[in-house]
Amino acid sequence: MSAKQAIADLKALASVGKAAELQRFFKTGPGDYAEGDLFIGVVVPQTRKVAARYKDLPLNEIAKLTESDIHEIRLCGLIILTNQFKRSRDVNDKKRLFNFYIRELKAGNINNWDLVDITAPTLGEYLLELEDPMAVLSKLAKSKSLWERRTSVVFTFAFLRAGDLEPTYEMAERHLGDKHDLMHKAVGWLLREMGKRDPGLLRAFLKEHCTEMPRTALRYSIEKFSESERQRWLKTI
Repeated sequence: MSAKQAIADLKALASVGKAAELQRFFKTGPGDYAEGDLFIGVVVPQTRKVAARYKDLPLNEIAKLTESDIHEIRLCGLIILTNQFKRSRDVNDKKRLFNFYIRELKAGNINNWDLVDITAPTLGEYLLELEDPMAVLSKLAKSKSLWERRTSVVFTFAFLRAGDLEPTYEMAERHLGDKHDLMHKAVGWLLREMGKRDPGLLRAFLKEHCTEMPRTALRYSIEKFSESERQRWLKTI
């Protein structure tokens, strides 16, 4: 099996109408956050099925997918990578896959919110193996790249699943001043997930920061509260 075969399988599923719809949805127009990204009209469940058929592609073949100009082909490669990471039980192998992921991120091949959100909660598990995972998160958080900054937040999902809520709290604090709406949504989403595990900690965060939080981040973070409590928090900004 090869990347060439996987690409052929994806292109066989292409839909011109769906491609146009996806390019509007993912904001690929001039000045948009995904300006110039190309879609062929393959939906995620179809992409996952193709990825499952090519689950054992080596990294050099996965790279041929993640370096593609076509969004769904990059996504397929990243799903294969993520599934390999899930199956691996070897720390060194996980390190190899994680490092490949970071290289692709810095190369600009992971360049939309769906590509980050489908992969980072799983790949972020490697950070649990490090003595100083916050060094990696902090470096990404300081990046000029929107997608590296978003990854710094979404990586913390792995810590939440492991019962460590502090990285999410810290990354949310760091990004409160970020100007991009996609960061507001990411911060709110991870705070909401933190709140599912410890509502008191989320309320403590809101008590300290609600007046400076972007409204979108606040709305996302309080989605699981009662309507009356949501209204009380919304009235603070």
